[in-house]
Order: sequence, then C-alpha cells, then structure tokens
Amino acid sequence: MTKVKKAKSDAEEASPEKSYQELLANQNAIAQPLASKKLSKKLYKCVKKASKLKNIRRGVKEVQKFINKGENGIVILAGDTLPIEVYCHLPVMCEDRNLPYAYIPSKVDLGASAGSKRPTCVIMIKPHADYQEAYDECMDEVSNLPKPL
Repeated sequence: MTKVKKAKSDAEEASPEKSYQELLANQNAIAQPLASKKLSKKLYKCVKKASKLKNIRRGVKEVQKFINKGENGIVILAGDTLPIEVYCHLPVMCEDRNLPYAYIPSKVDLGASAGSKRPTCVIMIKPHADYQEAYDECMDEVSNLPKPL
C-alpha cells in the first residue's frame, strides 16, 4: 500500500501569527529589559541582514564563547526560553563586558529571522559595514533601554 498525504486545509496551512501582546504572556521572570514591538522588528531585520553575511553568533554555547573572547556586538535573548537556567548567566556576562543586550518575545521568531527552522534562544549580532546604519540604530536603542536593578 502506498501512503497518501492528506491535503491541508487553508486553516491549517495559514498558522496565525501571534501578536506582540500574546507573545508577552509567555515571558519568563528574568526577561528585562524587554524590547518594544518597534525595536523588536528592527532587531529582527538587523539579524536577517547579519545572517545573510554570516555575521552572527547563534546559540548559548557559541555566544558565551565569543563573549569570553572579547568579541563585541549586540546580544539578543529570547524571553520565552524555559528553563531560564539555560541562559540566565548571559546578561551578567554582557554587563561585565559592557555589551548591550535585550530580550525579545519569541525564540521562534528569533530563529526564523536568522534563517533557521529551529527556534534560537540567543544571538549575537556583530558589526559590519554592509548594515552599519541599521546596526548603529539598534545599538543606540538597546543601550538606552532601562536595565533591571
């Protein structure tokens, strides 16, 4: 017998994207400073540009390694990552090295903006001349976010 794939209905194919407010409901306790909706979109666009040039670091292990090596950039953390023990040490490392960091609402969206089908809980964007204007704009806004106490 051969297997026949079932055709997906239109409702199943078009999975509705969650709004920013719906994504905020899933945030963990340490997700501060949280990027606004506008800043989140700018960060996603900057990640997309950087990933095309292979100028990002993706994943806790890789980002941690390059923070320790002294690499500079913007660190973006997903606020819906559980358990928080996976990456709760990264904001402290960023503050020790004066790296700007921000939380965004969704690890699925972060992974998608990096060109991956897998969710990603942390990404570091490195500066590059091809997208320097977008990078500088994101850097200014992330640096000006109020840090938690």
